[in-house]
Amino acid sequence: MAGLRTVTAIGLTLAVLALLGTGVTLMVAGAMTAMVGTFAIREKTVRGQAVTLALGLPVALAAVSLGALLHSRVVAGDLFFIALIFGAVYSRRFGDRGTALGLIGFQVYFVSLFVNATVDGLPPLYGTLAIAFACGAVARFALVPETPQRVLGRLREAFRARLAQLVSAQTRLLDAPPEELDDVLDDLRRHTARLHEAALMIQGRLEDGTGDERTASLIQRRVADAEVAAERLGMLLLTARSAERADTLTLHLPNAPVPATGRLLPREDEATATLRRDLGSLHLMVARPADANRGTAVAQIRNRLLGYRDEECIPPGTTLAVQDVFRGIGEAARAVLGLRLALDGPQDESDDSPATTRSREEFDAEDVSVIGAEKEAADTEDDAAGLRRPTTRAAFQVAVGSALAIVGGEFLSSQRWYWAVLTCWVVFLNTASTGEIVVKGYRRLLGTVLGVVAGVALAGAVGHHTWLAFVLVLVCVFAMFFTAPLSYALMSFFVTAMLGLLYTLLNTYSFDVLVLRIEETALGAACGIIAAMLVLPVRTDRHTDEQLATVLERLGDVVAGAVEQLSGGPAVDLLDKARDLDTALDELRASTQPLTHPITPLRERRQTARYLVALLETSAYHARSLAATAELVPYSKRVGADPRLARAAQRIDHNIEVLVAHVNDETTTAAVESGASIAAMLETDGLGVPAANTVTFRVLRHLQRLDEGVTGLARPLGVPVGPRG
Repeated sequence: MAGLRTVTAIGLTLAVLALLGTGVTLMVAGAMTAMVGTFAIREKTVRGQAVTLALGLPVALAAVSLGALLHSRVVAGDLFFIALIFGAVYSRRFGDRGTALGLIGFQVYFVSLFVNATVDGLPPLYGTLAIAFACGAVARFALVPETPQRVLGRLREAFRARLAQLVSAQTRLLDAPPEELDDVLDDLRRHTARLHEAALMIQGRLEDGTGDERTASLIQRRVADAEVAAERLGMLLLTARSAERADTLTLHLPNAPVPATGRLLPREDEATATLRRDLGSLHLMVARPADANRGTAVAQIRNRLLGYRDEECIPPGTTLAVQDVFRGIGEAARAVLGLRLALDGPQDESDDSPATTRSREEFDAEDVSVIGAEKEAADTEDDAAGLRRPTTRAAFQVAVGSALAIVGGEFLSSQRWYWAVLTCWVVFLNTASTGEIVVKGYRRLLGTVLGVVAGVALAGAVGHHTWLAFVLVLVCVFAMFFTAPLSYALMSFFVTAMLGLLYTLLNTYSFDVLVLRIEETALGAACGIIAAMLVLPVRTDRHTDEQLATVLERLGDVVAGAVEQLSGGPAVDLLDKARDLDTALDELRASTQPLTHPITPLRERRQTARYLVALLETSAYHARSLAATAELVPYSKRVGADPRLARAAQRIDHNIEVLVAHVNDETTTAAVESGASIAAMLETDGLGVPAANTVTFRVLRHLQRLDEGVTGLARPLGVPVGPRG
């Protein structure tokens, strides 16, 4: 959508400028300004976008004016450019609006350098910028509108699509021969991760995209239920295919060994055929739109799947593992029904079975419990101050790196030295450590080299066909936005190919210019890396340790809150805590990319980082499951509090505290405790372990997996492990 909106803004700008008989140089300036004015604004509300867009025009006019005034004053121009870069990066501390205005100021100044703006040419350039911003407003608010409600609606449909894809992958797992399990498990991991990403994106849009807090809380709960139920179904299927209970780590660790399967479920067996049919039915429930989910046939499918929540409906004569899969299908069907009710409102109840009626009554009880109490605002104020503040530190780093890039770029070319500065600026965006900057610089250079090759080919094909060049520019712009979340190297490739076309339009294209682009890019990346290493450096190890400590602390918060509520304690907002954990885990995953990148020479370290992240993802899954179950305790007839669970989780709390202390480099001699399983710990009270098909037993299994995961973190982190006491 961002790519479509930007292309629309550029196309509309070009059409208006063409009707006014504007020259090619001003058309290029208008196209670049429309692109900047569209992608720079990331605020979620329409009002916020309008205010930022209105403020962006005077900022752009001021930037292009200073660019023209300082055009012939080399030293003053360079000093101002460095000051502008510092201010643009520093302004990120003021949120989305500060980030957008800083980006507009920097990029429009760059446009003035690109088109060689002069004082005499300012009046028509002012008009061009005004037209570009007006066309950007029309594209944003009229042609390709973006409102919080529309974005949330698209994300909800995306979540359904991801859920349907995951169910399809799980169906393939059912019949996959042993030699194909590696590929099937890779698909399962990928679709599980994508479903989780979609859930997080919905979480980030709920506050602005829903009419009230009660609705937001309800959707949040239903999405969490569906995510947990779908991932649990995958684990149950994997266990049914395995010689023993599968480890949850298998679904989160890339290239994890395939569990000892040994056996293939009999393809012609009645239970296997029923499973295959029911998984297809579950996929149908998920994938079909709400208005198509009406009629007797759909109701019969829903009733049959929900019936598996009752023991008497599970097909007899099957193994315990296969019976668990049927139970998992029943719980997944319940989660899908809840998702439908939350997203699409009430549905036809005329053909409901007793099992379906019971599920609806449970949802009604849960809905009553969502009181929409005012949540505590998250404290987003950065505790760091002065040079320790990330935005301040990055501003100094970019300013020093840009100064080096200007000096070096002038030696390479007195006309196009700003390419080195642009690369130095870009490699610092959305990075937090030296390692991330190195990786981003490498990807930028790789994409630029490949883009130069494409630019040569496109420039030769276009020749003097101006409008064909502009059409290809629009294609490159869309591809740039579309590939940005997938690969930074691919995005850089399309940026460079687009620049080759723009040079052709300005009649300044030559092979030497594109080779210079590679040289300036390499210089800018090198200057950025040098600045990151020498000026207020943030080592990748230290940054990763900080993120790891945050993840562990939030994991401890979720587990402690869930266990307290499962033990009969007061109700707390567990789903928000679980999403805070997921957010921290995503940030940790991003910070470990320099350690897990293929160019990293330390192979063992790369494997250790992947193993740590996979263990934490596994622990987060079990923590989410505990939180989702604990949320049911205050009002559910199926889930009751069990005071024994508080004692069972004490070891987990202690071990998390020990790990956090070691990661924070605190002086401690504490060791991670190990011992009997959590289920065995409960046997000492004479009440025994609950039956395998009960919710309490499922809670114990999640706690056991958490205990194993937290203890497993000790070895790669170098924390001693000893018996209790």
